[in-house]
Amino acid sequence: MFGLGPTELVIILIIALVIFGPSRLPKVGQSVGQALRAFRDSTDKVQQEVAKSLEEPAKPAEEKKE
Repeated sequence: MFGLGPTELVIILIIALVIFGPSRLPKVGQSVGQALRAFRDSTDKVQQEVAKSLEEPAKPAEEKKE
């Protein structure tokens, strides 16, 4: 996971605990989780749109009748 070992993760957790405090840390974690979920959903939608557009045959442009 990003080249981080267990020691580095513990240090990051301790720093976050000192900065945010024990009462706000769960709220911060929840906000980060929601942001990651929204980002993942958005990227999934974009990938689906691109895959869909690549699968559909190109439609010829209609000629204008004057």
